[in-house]
Amino acid sequence: MSDQTYCDRLVQDAPFLTSHGRLSEQQVDKIILQLNRFYPQILTNKEAEKFRNPKTSLRVRLSDLLTHLQRKGERDCQEFYRALYINAQHLYGSLPSRKAMKTSDSTELDPDKEKYNLNDRGPMFFLACFSVAAGLAFLIYYCSPDPRVLRGARRVIGFSPIIIGKHVSHYLLAYLEKGCKEP
Repeated sequence: MSDQTYCDRLVQDAPFLTSHGRLSEQQVDKIILQLNRFYPQILTNKEAEKFRNPKTSLRVRLSDLLTHLQRKGERDCQEFYRALYINAQHLYGSLPSRKAMKTSDSTELDPDKEKYNLNDRGPMFFLACFSVAAGLAFLIYYCSPDPRVLRGARRVIGFSPIIIGKHVSHYLLAYLEKGCKEP
């Protein structure tokens, strides 16, 4: 199923798209205008006028458009799907060819689940990183730094506005100055 061409998908989806109430008049007009006005120009002005003629029923115009695109070739069918995705995204997700591709390709990730999957390393990686950060914070807070190390740290933190921002480096420098005055 995954090696299906866009023309094959359009043949499969045509009955679904032309059924009553799937696409509104405005959505069809937007799709036709996108195919006519944007690069690559799929429809000529004359063809666009023909498919936007309000005297013909929407279902007839849409079925004529789909057969016209199938005759023109693969690239034109692909551009139709792109225009459909942009102008009727809710309908694009429920196309029969999309559903068939999702069921046949089990390796494809679900876009809804993909939004929440930040990384694939799992909770142990997060806990390890958090533990290292908490350990460093604990070490800096409870152990007073050696004065020789402090001079080097001030040099490094002096360049920190480049790395971490000016507002953070002011706090770090104040903490280091406080550490120098205590012993």
